[in-house]
Formats: sequence, C-alpha cells, structure tokens
Amino acid sequence: MFSKEKIKYFKEKLEKERERLEKGLEYVAKKSSKIAGDWEVSLGDLNIETSDKNELADVFEELETHAAIEDKLEEGLTLVNQALGRIKRGTYGICHSCKNSIEEKRLEANLVAKNCIKHAGQS
Repeated sequence: MFSKEKIKYFKEKLEKERERLEKGLEYVAKKSSKIAGDWEVSLGDLNIETSDKNELADVFEELETHAAIEDKLEEGLTLVNQALGRIKRGTYGICHSCKNSIEEKRLEANLVAKNCIKHAGQS
C-alpha cells in the first residue's frame, strides 16, 4: 500500500495526463452533446463546395486520421478517469488479480495499470 503522499503524487500525474489528453481531443473532436464524457470527431468548418474528387478524398482522409486520433485519445482519457476513480475508492495501486500492491516502477511507467507485473496480461 502506498503512502498518502505517494497517492497524491500519482493523482497529480494522472490529472496532468487527463489535461494533456483533453487538450489533444479538443484539437480533433468536440464534446458530445448527447452522451456525457463522449467526444465526436470534428474538422471544424469544412465548407466544401467542390466537385474535385481529389479535394474530397483529402477531406475524407483527414477525417479518418482525426477519427483514429480521437479514438486513441478518448481511450486513454477513459483509462485515466478510471485510475482517478480507483484513487477515490482507495484501490489505486492494488492489483485487481492478486490484491497485492502494484510495483511503483510499474505505475511510474504506466499510470493506469490495474495489475502488478505478474498479472499484467490479465484484465
């Protein structure tokens, strides 16, 4: 089990990571008005008035790129929010599989780790 100071340290790191992910998401997406915590891909004002197939292809390619980036960032944000939830519940740093402490080095490398190194492949 980690000290309060160490948990505070990891919480601050997780909050900074959440901030970084949200800023990245704001570049490629906007918050969903329909689903809380969800993001929708956006390209800003497309204003496409062209029949040029190459220009349209470029727009769709950019949209696909933004969608892939949005998916990855949103997945990371979900994991960070789950880790912050574990801090609130007092279970952060405890392996889901064996209930032992997760190695500090592992958490330094992967702030959102749910399992110790021995059980890393399990969910």
